[in-house]
Amino acid sequence: MAQHIGIVGCSAEGAALCYRTICGEAPPLMGEHMHPEVSMHTHPLAEYMIHIRKGDWENVAALMLSSSQKLAQIGAQFAICPDNTIHEAFDFVKERSSIPWLHIAETVADEARAQGYKQLAILGTKYLMTGPVYPNTLEKFAIVGHIPDENDRERIDGIIFEELVNGIFTEKSRCYFNGVIEKLKDRGCDAAILGCTEIPLLVDPDDCPLPVLDSTRLLARAAIKEALA
Repeated sequence: MAQHIGIVGCSAEGAALCYRTICGEAPPLMGEHMHPEVSMHTHPLAEYMIHIRKGDWENVAALMLSSSQKLAQIGAQFAICPDNTIHEAFDFVKERSSIPWLHIAETVADEARAQGYKQLAILGTKYLMTGPVYPNTLEKFAIVGHIPDENDRERIDGIIFEELVNGIFTEKSRCYFNGVIEKLKDRGCDAAILGCTEIPLLVDPDDCPLPVLDSTRLLARAAIKEALA
């Protein structure tokens, strides 16, 4: 019997994409209309942002643990969080969680290694791009990460919080992201991490200057695999 997946949501669009991916990609493995049992709990993004803006990762972890504890109480056997930025709090979470977690950056790095990528563009919130989540993880896999310059980081962050988390996806922003990825390709990157879970709803892999590592869908697929193990 498949394990019960608990989704710790942060922003609605990314959490919804993760949920839809699990439900949509499990049937070929499990049978028509079948997928593992899935539950989700989400604190308001605003509550997370209070602590993220202060760099208070212990209180970010407290919100994540609050969600996972609720999920465990209704039967979830492991947790995933389709939000890259708040994985900066992961060390605080894993020490205190009553259920195991999958780590989104490790899932992405696993896929990058499997594909033979060595130089990765990292796109996400400004907190993610300048933070330790991907550099620390990629180092373990002997992969180098590259981030956009400061002006591009600020614009990307603005698009994420003003548009993407609100379900707004424009051609102008898609072209801007592709332009940033093109610059990182010129710096030697061989693939791009879509390291905000809403970016896969904007960037089209068929139109992107580099192959993409879709953190949201990769995490969902890893959760299916774990649930069926």
